[in-house]
Amino acid sequence: MNRRRKSSNILKFRIDLARGAERKEFTLACSLMRVALSVALAGLLAACQTSRPPHFDSLPPTNAPVANAPAPPPPVMPNPIYKVGKPYQVGGIWYYPQEQPAYDETGIASWYGIDYHGHLTANGEVFDRNAVSGAHPTLPMPVNVRVTNLQNGRSLVVRVNDRGPYVNGRIIDLSEHAADLLGFRLDGLARVRVTYLGRADLNGPGLAPPADETPPEIATAVPAAPVTQVDATALPPVAGVNVAPAIMARNLPKPIEQMILPAPSQSAADGKVVEIPVPPATALYVQAGAFTSPVNAGSVAARLSSTGARVFPGTKDGRPIYRVRIGPFQAVEDADAVLAQVLALGQNDVQIVVDAVSSS
Repeated sequence: MNRRRKSSNILKFRIDLARGAERKEFTLACSLMRVALSVALAGLLAACQTSRPPHFDSLPPTNAPVANAPAPPPPVMPNPIYKVGKPYQVGGIWYYPQEQPAYDETGIASWYGIDYHGHLTANGEVFDRNAVSGAHPTLPMPVNVRVTNLQNGRSLVVRVNDRGPYVNGRIIDLSEHAADLLGFRLDGLARVRVTYLGRADLNGPGLAPPADETPPEIATAVPAAPVTQVDATALPPVAGVNVAPAIMARNLPKPIEQMILPAPSQSAADGKVVEIPVPPATALYVQAGAFTSPVNAGSVAARLSSTGARVFPGTKDGRPIYRVRIGPFQAVEDADAVLAQVLALGQNDVQIVVDAVSSS
């Protein structure tokens, strides 16, 4: 019996020993699994923190210099010259630059600025939006002209050294600063008078020295032979052509070309603004030509009769002149629309002009 109890105790001890070993193996396995999971999780987190799109790998570090950086554009080098220019075509319209010492016209002015700042002008100068300059389609370059805002009376001398504008119905394109001085930069457009003063000095804001004013080919030209006086009489108007009705002299406003301008000595493009009396009321007209012959004027007016064209008799420099006009208009958009109609009818010599009208 004692022998049996002893055998039972030995068997119990062996079972307990086996169970303890299993527990240790299970605990060790769990520990190893925890370690493996921790390592895997750490690797996954590290991968998430350090991974980036493949295309980033091709970029250089932020502190590395960029290879083959483009060089800055070379500075514009001015080379100003005096030029008249050859005939040219823009937008289907032909322009004929020429010497125009008697130029005195009215029309619509616009302005240009930052988009062309620092670029070369048509005569080789550098455009400066802060200078007092302008662009004209046919005047020689550089020349000084007086530009008068007919809406507020402000007037200043402008250096014309570029070509443009090429929007139909615009007479001159001014620099941003010139438009600001004349008081229409915010409005964009203005009714103006442009009067030729003379050839500009290439190296300054004033006029060229007298020796440089007249080109040699003109100064040395053979004088024209004298002619005898020619008697002329007015021809009857062309049948079927509308002629603008005569206006009583007491109601006729003073023509804009008769406005008194500052003394010719004030001819430098120095930004000095003067005030000039201007008509109290003006209007826009689409002018399809100005003729010394009423027959020629009547022929053009008849061809443009669908637009309401009429012949406006007048005088210029003491001589009769016959202008073919449509209008008057107050809105620039209305004048632009009629100008487009006239161009579509094949009349290229057309422009928008400004003239005084009766305020009554």
